[in-house]
Amino acid sequence: MAGGKSTAADLGAYVCFEDEAGQGLRPPKGRTWAPVGDRPVVTVRGKGSGRVNMAGVVAYRDGERPHLFYRLHIYRGRKGAPKSFSWMDYRDLIVAVHQHLDAPLVWCWDNLNVHLAGQLVEFAAQHADWLRIVQLPAYAPELNPVEGVWSLLRRALANFAVADLPGLVRIVKRKLKKIQYRPHLLAGCLAQTGLSIDAPANL
Repeated sequence: MAGGKSTAADLGAYVCFEDEAGQGLRPPKGRTWAPVGDRPVVTVRGKGSGRVNMAGVVAYRDGERPHLFYRLHIYRGRKGAPKSFSWMDYRDLIVAVHQHLDAPLVWCWDNLNVHLAGQLVEFAAQHADWLRIVQLPAYAPELNPVEGVWSLLRRALANFAVADLPGLVRIVKRKLKKIQYRPHLLAGCLAQTGLSIDAPANL
């Protein structure tokens, strides 16, 4: 990240990490308490389509509290409906983060096909005054602090049964909002990667 850090410092930019995750109606499994020999059972819907896809962005700048942004894509299992985010959704997410932070962005994400779409490359070129896109190494999720956000979310959703897709959307939003208002958790997600956003010392 040395080159990215230098670029961010030169621009006065936020370093933004983006990643995706998804959750269906079956909750993640987690450990819980129960009487000895009485294994707890959580009844969930075994059938039914539908999924909540999430695009998360964690933004860091030296000396400032980190920020979490996210967008949801609801897939209801309907034939012909898009199953995940389009390049336009990612463009709009970048624009929304830029408008909220009112600062240049160094945008770091993986090599997902839609991230490499020509339209996004063209968009970045058109807005090079405030946007730099950096591709993370292939197969290196340990370098992306958003993975830590998804880990926190999975723990919060463990063994949590919902009745339907709208219920799942509500609980996902609630849990992500709690993480948004706990910047120390977001700072911990960065620390877990071993990366640092400290501005380089002047030589």
